[in-house]
Amino acid sequence: MYKNIITLVFAFLFVSVLHTNAEQKPNILIIMADDCTHSDLPLYGGQNVKTPHIDQLASQGMTFNNAYVTMSMCVPCRAELYTGLQPVSSGVCWNHAIARTGTQSIVQYLGELNYRVGITGKVHADPRSVYPFEIVEGVEDNCVSTTAKYDAAGMREFMARDQEQPFCMVTALVVPHIPWTVGDPSHFKPEEFDLPPYLADNKETRTEFAKYLAEVEVLDQQIGETLALLDDLKIADNTIVIFTSEQGAQLPFCKWTNWNNGVHTGFVVRWPGKVESGVRTDALIQYNDVLPTLLDALGSTTKAEFDGSSFLPVLLGEKDTHREYAYFMHNNVPEGPAYPIRSVTDGKYHYIRNLSPENLYIERHLMARMPLNKYWPSWVFDASDDPEILDLVTRYQKRPAEELYNLADDPNEMKNLSNQKEVSGIQKKLSKELDKWLKEQGDPGAGLDTYEELQNARKGNHFKALND
Repeated sequence: MYKNIITLVFAFLFVSVLHTNAEQKPNILIIMADDCTHSDLPLYGGQNVKTPHIDQLASQGMTFNNAYVTMSMCVPCRAELYTGLQPVSSGVCWNHAIARTGTQSIVQYLGELNYRVGITGKVHADPRSVYPFEIVEGVEDNCVSTTAKYDAAGMREFMARDQEQPFCMVTALVVPHIPWTVGDPSHFKPEEFDLPPYLADNKETRTEFAKYLAEVEVLDQQIGETLALLDDLKIADNTIVIFTSEQGAQLPFCKWTNWNNGVHTGFVVRWPGKVESGVRTDALIQYNDVLPTLLDALGSTTKAEFDGSSFLPVLLGEKDTHREYAYFMHNNVPEGPAYPIRSVTDGKYHYIRNLSPENLYIERHLMARMPLNKYWPSWVFDASDDPEILDLVTRYQKRPAEELYNLADDPNEMKNLSNQKEVSGIQKKLSKELDKWLKEQGDPGAGLDTYEELQNARKGNHFKALND
């Protein structure tokens, strides 16, 4: 009799353990680069630098060929990732703006699911009431620092603190954001670079590009060390890992623009046992889709309304498409004089509308802040006797009202097809779709790109001037 009782007890305990393991929610690790142009990574065809840790992660998960941020600047794109909202919805329509009071972020949503949510490195998300992350020390948090401090002890402690409670850890690295002062560029041979066609080919550009690539190497090393923590703690098999390269580098035609190399982001998801290893997808996604996807994966029943939607079926191999269009916006204030831009892509064609084409485009960080950017003055100087460089300088600063590019044939967007008869139907369709999105978002367009609106938003009075 006692033997039967003991057998039943052990059987009950065994079943209980199995049930507990089955119910255990996965940990989440989000690793963000800072201003890394996706097309410079070997994963997306880059030829000038090696990134073995990123490549290995991709071999263990799913790589997204068509992932985008809505705004190619740090604060808005991080707000989008953390809230599942596009800029007008969150109120973060400018760099260094704060989210609307009452907005909820990944911290609250995962907290409701009993997650610990921490961040280490660059935060760039305000106010604290919207983003109450646990701050984990150890990783450089100043993106314009001349160093890139990396100490994994804080992350290790956070991850290992409570094996019974799942965690979400955001590791927000500051490389390869300018100034490009970390890493070792000496082993590169600038004269042998496969320089992207949107960059002026001169000595200064090649020298600075080498420094940028050295920081991409540091990025890859820090990613490798971060991923190693999961193996050391034996939790890799129960952790969803997301790597994203954020927006493009602080180079012309990348960050601060709506061009493809500004808004297109590298994006990889590893989830052992759920996401097939070494696969790629053409499914179109944006940062505002990430939070809804994570909540869907965790079985959340939240009734919250997001601009994004879950692409979990893509991750699980049940679908190969997600959204039909991705949308983009740019407000140049406070990084320069007003230069509002809106655009849309269906994954093949990209339609851009410059709302104030009569203005001269100026971005102060890229053009005027010496010695951080030594290449731009060399472009202006060399434009006097180099027609190709003159064309790049002119194209960057003086833009037409409309642009249209075939991303499949021209991913660097060097040939504007706007108003050409053979693509007029495509242009009209995308223009109509952009109008629809602006109306749905309540985006007034050029009226947002003012210092008055930014100052009102910083005081919590989003769009006050427009509503008065």
